[in-house]
Amino acid sequence: MTDVTVDSTARDQAAAVRSGAISAAELLELHLDRIEARNPELNAIVSLDAERARSAAATADQAQASGEETGPLHGLPFAVKDTHALGGWPHTFGSPVFRDHVADHDELLVERVRRAGAVFVGKTNVPEFAAGSHTFNTVFGVTRNPVDPSRSAGGSSGGAACALAAGMVPLADGSDMGGSLRNPASFCGVVGMRPSLGRVPEWPLYNQWETTSVGGPMARNVGDLALLLSVLAGPDPRAPHALGEPGATFAPPLVPAPLAGLRVAVSVDLGGAFAVDHAVADVVRATAARLADAGAAVAEAHPDLSLADDTFRTLRAWHFQAKLGRLLAEHPTSFKPSLEANIRAGEPLTGADVARGYAQRTALSETMRLFFGDHDVLLLPTSQVPPFPVDQEFPATINGEEMPDYLAWMRSAYFVSVTGCPAISVPAGTTPDGLPVGVQLVARHGADRRLLEVAAALEELLG
Repeated sequence: MTDVTVDSTARDQAAAVRSGAISAAELLELHLDRIEARNPELNAIVSLDAERARSAAATADQAQASGEETGPLHGLPFAVKDTHALGGWPHTFGSPVFRDHVADHDELLVERVRRAGAVFVGKTNVPEFAAGSHTFNTVFGVTRNPVDPSRSAGGSSGGAACALAAGMVPLADGSDMGGSLRNPASFCGVVGMRPSLGRVPEWPLYNQWETTSVGGPMARNVGDLALLLSVLAGPDPRAPHALGEPGATFAPPLVPAPLAGLRVAVSVDLGGAFAVDHAVADVVRATAARLADAGAAVAEAHPDLSLADDTFRTLRAWHFQAKLGRLLAEHPTSFKPSLEANIRAGEPLTGADVARGYAQRTALSETMRLFFGDHDVLLLPTSQVPPFPVDQEFPATINGEEMPDYLAWMRSAYFVSVTGCPAISVPAGTTPDGLPVGVQLVARHGADRRLLEVAAALEELLG
C-alpha cells in the first residue's frame, strides 16, 4: 500500500515505483483516471493511447522485476509536446498540414526521456507550429486553463502546463522561443524553465546554429523540475553548441540558496519597456518585499534591453521564414493569419538585417554579463498579463493600452530570450479573482544550478 497519488511530487512517485510501493502499471492507471476526469474539458493531452501506455508500463514493471538497471523517471507517465518527435506517435505540430503525420524517430530530448524510463501516454497540445502563447489549433482545438477553463492556458507549451497542473502527468517537456515554457507556467500555476543556451541540446534541427528556441523542463515544483533537467541536460556529439556539464549536475537533492545577502535586482517593466497588468505588477512587488524581509539585498535595477525587441522580431521572422516559408507556399490557406504574417515578415529581410540581429544579440549578452557582476538574479514578471479569455488569440489591451500585435504582450519573456540567459517562472500569487501569477527569475548564462537553488528558496519562502 502507498499514499502516492497523481498530485504527489514526481520525485515521490518515482521513489514509490523504485521501492515497489506502487507498480508502474498502477501509477499509470491513477493518471489515466485523472486524464479521463479532466482532459475532456481541458484538452491538454492529445493523441492519447492508453493501451500502448499500458503495454509500456507492463514492460517497465517486468524490467524492474528482473533486476535491470532503471532510470530516474522509471515508470512515470509522460506526454511529449506535439512539436517534439516521439517515434511511432502522431506528430502534428498543431497544423492541418501534418494532421496525419507520424514521427519515424525520437528527437534527442525524447530519446533522453525514454532512456530515463518514462511511460509515454500521448502528446501535449500546442498552438500551430508553436507560434504564439495561446494554445489552440484546427487539428485538436483549444486548451483551457485548469484553474479557470474560461481562460487561456498560455503557450506554446500550454498543453504541458495544463496537464501538469491538473495532475494528468507528473512532469512535462516543452520548448521556449518567446516564453513558451515560462508563460504557460505562469498561467497554470506551475514551474517552467528556459535553460541557458546549449544546456538542453536539440537534434535533429534544420539549422544547428539557430538558437532562438531552446528545449526545457516543466514541473509542479522546483525540485521536480531539477529532476527532469538532469535528464534533459548534457552534451551530445550531434549538437555542437551543447554545454559540457553532465545532466547529473542538476539532479536533486536541491538545497535552497540562502536568501540573506542575495543580490536581487527587481524591475516591474524594465524601465518602462512594456505595459504590465496592475495585478501582475502587485505580485512582483509583493515578492520583492518578501525577499527583502528574508534578508535579500533587493534593489530597483534593470539591464538596458532596448535592443531586444528588434533583435527578437528580426531573428524570429528570419527563422520562421527559413523553416516554414516553403511550406506556406505549398499550403497557402493552411496557416493561421498571425503565423502567416510572421513568416512573410521574414521574406524582405536581407543579410544585413540578420547580421544586425546577431550583432545586437551579442551586445545584449554582454549587457547581461556586466549586469550580473553586480546582481545575482533579476526578478521581473513572467507574463505581462494574467490568463486572458480563452476565446481571444491574444490580449488586445493591457491597462487600457492597445497591443499592436500578438507578440507585444510577451516582451517580459522574449526580451530575456535573446540574452541567452537561463530564466525560470515560479508561482508567486494570484490576481484578486484567483488566477495564477508567476514571477520570473533570471541569472547569468551558465548559472542554471544556482538559478534553481534561488528558485527553490523563493518557492519555500512563498509557501
